[in-house]
Order: sequence, then structure tokens, then C-alpha cells
Amino acid sequence: MDEFQRSWLLAQLGPDTDPADLERRFFRLRSVRAVALEVLGERRAKFLADPLKVTVDGVVTMDLQENLRGIERQIEQVRQAPAPGDPGDEDDAAETVMAVTWLTPTRQYR
Repeated sequence: MDEFQRSWLLAQLGPDTDPADLERRFFRLRSVRAVALEVLGERRAKFLADPLKVTVDGVVTMDLQENLRGIERQIEQVRQAPAPGDPGDEDDAAETVMAVTWLTPTRQYR
């Protein structure tokens, strides 16, 4: 994993994410997008494992449903956004753009 890929992952997952863990996952998965989706999937699973709403009458109410929705939106964003090292990136860079135009003679008037 190069520095650009690491910085993209940290931007997606937050600066507190362990870079060594990201390196191990990248070695196994071979894609920064797959690493990001795996980490976000684990975070989503943690939210689903615990109750999303807890209420103690008259004392406190804790609702984590919006946090879960936020992680689900982030997962969709990572799926759709371009990631460094994606196979599609290399094709776009190697693609040659060609323009065709017609040349016509001009009449010169004096």
C-alpha cells in the first residue's frame, strides 16, 4: 500500500484507525475499497449487535439509529466513489481521447 492509498483510507475511516491493521487487511484483500468496506461493515455490525435505543424513564434516552444510518450512507459513498488503485482508474488513464475535425479550404478574397 502506498502513501496515497493509506491517506485515502484514513480520510474515509478517520485518523484514529490503526495503519498497521489497514496494511494487514490490504495485504489480504488487495484493494483499498475492499479494506474500507470491510472496516465499515465491522463498525455497522457492532451497532447492530447492541440495542440502538436505550431509555431510562426520566433520566436519559440514548438513540444510536442516526449513527447507524450514517455508517450505511458512508458505505454507499465508498462503493460509488473512485478509490486509488481501482482497475477502472488505470483504464481511464490509459484511454486515449481522439478528436476528429474536418478541414475545409478557405477562399481568399482580396
